[in-house]
Order: sequence, then structure tokens, then C-alpha cells
Amino acid sequence: MTEHLNRLTPRQIVFELDQYIIGQNDAKRNVAIALRNRWRRMNSPEDIQKEIIPNNILMIGATGVGKTEIARRLAKIADAPFVKVEASKFTEVGYVGRDVESMVRDLVEQAVGMVRTQKKEEVKIKAEQAVEDIILDALIPPIHGNNALKPRAENAESNGAIPEDDNELNQRTRERFREKIRNGELDSRKIEIEIQQNQSPSVGMIGGAMDDVSMMNIQEMIGNMVPRRGKKRKVTVGEAKKLLLDEEAGKLIDMDEVKIEAIQKAENLGIIFIDEIDKVASSRSGGGSGPDVSREGVQRDLLPIVEGSAVNTKHGVINTDHILFIAAGAFHVAKPSDLIPELQGRFPIRVELNSLTESDFYQILKTPKNALTKQYEAMMEAEGVDLQFEDGALREMARIAFEVNSEVENIGARRLQTVMSLLLNDFMFDIPDVIGPDSSIVITAEMVSEKLSHMVKNRDLSQFIL
Repeated sequence: MTEHLNRLTPRQIVFELDQYIIGQNDAKRNVAIALRNRWRRMNSPEDIQKEIIPNNILMIGATGVGKTEIARRLAKIADAPFVKVEASKFTEVGYVGRDVESMVRDLVEQAVGMVRTQKKEEVKIKAEQAVEDIILDALIPPIHGNNALKPRAENAESNGAIPEDDNELNQRTRERFREKIRNGELDSRKIEIEIQQNQSPSVGMIGGAMDDVSMMNIQEMIGNMVPRRGKKRKVTVGEAKKLLLDEEAGKLIDMDEVKIEAIQKAENLGIIFIDEIDKVASSRSGGGSGPDVSREGVQRDLLPIVEGSAVNTKHGVINTDHILFIAAGAFHVAKPSDLIPELQGRFPIRVELNSLTESDFYQILKTPKNALTKQYEAMMEAEGVDLQFEDGALREMARIAFEVNSEVENIGARRLQTVMSLLLNDFMFDIPDVIGPDSSIVITAEMVSEKLSHMVKNRDLSQFIL
């Protein structure tokens, strides 16, 4: 589990984040240290490992400056289970709504999915062979004893298979067909296969409220009691490969082992990003009624999860002591000090993210691997159209986005999506009917000014705010 982290030094982590996120160096350094500290803890002497707690991080910054993207990219770099939740979606225990423990259960589900995918990849070759056998049985049934199950007449005629009561000949024929299946020569041939279906009924409860874990356990128990049924389907060989591969790979992996490994992965590598935490920060002005009545209650429910506690999930009990929590909020109205002191203490690292400048917008359009300009270039390339942006056009888009953010509402880098959409929508509509393949479009600064000038002049830009 620590081999991958071993290669990720703090500088390497920051370098990887720089490929997608412009600026915010302070935040990047802190999350890089937090990630490296996980490797350091897991490689510390056993008697001290449990005592080393993660330095949870509180990110403070306006919308669209990169808070969520930093956390999401960090999880991808570390190959760690990641869950993003909005604190404002939770309610205090006793109120109708989502309880805070659900984010830990979501994290375990993510980890189970990741481990299951990894295990299926490990048994992929065996699973592919099993799928080939099923398809071969449908094309050329094997011989059982003296009663030869001869190939179907249509298969024999079209593929030159000679139906004989000879086991060796049947086997050689099957091997020839196996090669054809692997090479895709039979992908368009129709065969009949049986797909397993889990007849899991929907369960409703009458009476008192039931917590999520109990409901999940009941659903799973009833689902296991109902036998899995096979459904006959007539599909092409190519479709059969896809439909059967996941099913056969699932048969080859041990789900109990997957669950144990997933819980360990979630406990040691899991990252939970709690957004909008400022929305549950209550001012100390009193007034314990109305819609804000449970804000402080949500904080008190969050506290034991962040401190470290055991949470029941359908896959087993998970301990949250070493999960990394990253909280974020704009804190325009509330202040970090409005959070209850106990919760403040559980986020010792505070990072203020900078508002994006015009120069940042220019770099965001030009540099990242997933820059919007590159996304639009790729989409138009799919239509056979070559899209290019002059450097002056990028600077003009950055200027307009920054100006609109300054005068209307600052939504950070998300404003660039509005700019790009307004600039290119006419082209996207005309392709491929008016603008055909092998065409070329060059975006110039003059074109940007002409198409987007009304954005700056029009003060009522509600339609453009995402």
C-alpha cells in the first residue's frame, strides 16, 4: 500500500499538482506534506504509528479558486479513495436528513470499488479465457462421452468446421475458433448466452425511522436470500465479451478479501473533503430557532468523526483516526472562529487561497493538461476540425473574464467556462453541417473582442453566472 506513496516526495506531489492547478502554492505545499506524512506514519515504528494523527487542513478562499480541484487531484495522485461532501447537506442527529457518518460509508464504498477494480484487473487473463470458453460452448458445444454434440449446421457451413464424433478434432476446432474470437473475426456473429441477474427487491419500511446501515444490511440480506436468475440473451460475440467479462472476473475474486483490503485502504489513505463548512458555522449572537437551529449540532456530530471514531458500514467497521479531512469554505459571512473551538482544533493547518488574477486566468487557459482550450480543441478534432487559439486571444479572454468577475460576481475560474461557451457556441452549432471536416478555425484577439464585448457592457449577467 505504501509503495506508490514512497515515490511521491512533497516536491514531486507539488509538481504533479502544477500540471492541473495554477498558483495556490501555499495550499499545494501543505497538502503535499500531509500526503507524504501518511507514508512517514506507515513506515514509523509500530509502537508510535497509532499516535501519529493527520494534520487536517482548512482551506479558506472564494469559489472557483481551486480548493476542490487540489483535494481531488491529490487523491488521484495518491490513488486514494476520495469523497467530497457539502457540510450544508447534513443535519443534526434527530432531524430528517443525511447524517455525517454517511460520508465515511461513502468513502468505504469508494475504496471497495477501487480494490475490486484492481483485483479484477489481476484476474483479467483468466476471466477472458473463461469468457472465451462460454462463447465457444455457444458456437461449438464440447463433446460429452460417446454422445457427440455436433457443431451447429450454420456454424459448420460458414466456418468450415467438420462435425465428427471425434474429441480431438472437436478440440482442434475449438482452438481455431478461440483464435478467431481473440482476433475479433467473429465479433459480429450472433450467439445466445445466459446473463446472471440478481433479483434484489426494493424494500420499504413501515413504522419508525431506520438508520442507513440497518437498511443496507436488510437489503443485502434479502438480496442474498433471493436466488440469482439467468436470463437468455441473443447478442453478438463482441457484446458477449463485454457482458461476460465483468461477471466472470467477479467469480474469480474473493469479496471478503476485497472488503478487508478496502477498509485498510480507506483507513490509511482515505481523503474526505468537506466543502461549505462555513455554512454550518453559526455566529455567537444566540437565537436558537429557525432554519439555523442545527448548525452547531452538525458541527458536534462532525467532531467525533474528525477526532477519530469507529463507524459501522455494510462492509465492516472502519476507524476514522487516520483519514485525512480537508475542509473548505469561502467564509464571506462567517469566520473560521465561528466554528466551535473543538472542531477548529481538529483543523490545525489553515491555508488562505488567493483570488485569481488576470495573469492566472491566462495561465489557466494555456498551461494545464486539462485546460478548457485543449478540451475544445479535442472536441472539434473529433469532428475533423482544427481549432487554434492565438496568444492574443487567450489574453483577451483572460482580461474579459477577470473584468466580469470584478464587476458582477466573482466565481473564479468557472467564469472561463462562460467565456469559452459564448465564444465558441456558434462554431459548435455549425459543425459539421456548415463547417465540415478538414476545416480550420483560428481564434484571434479581434474575434474575442467582437463576440464578447457585450458581456462587459451588460451589467445584468445573471444568465452567465454558473
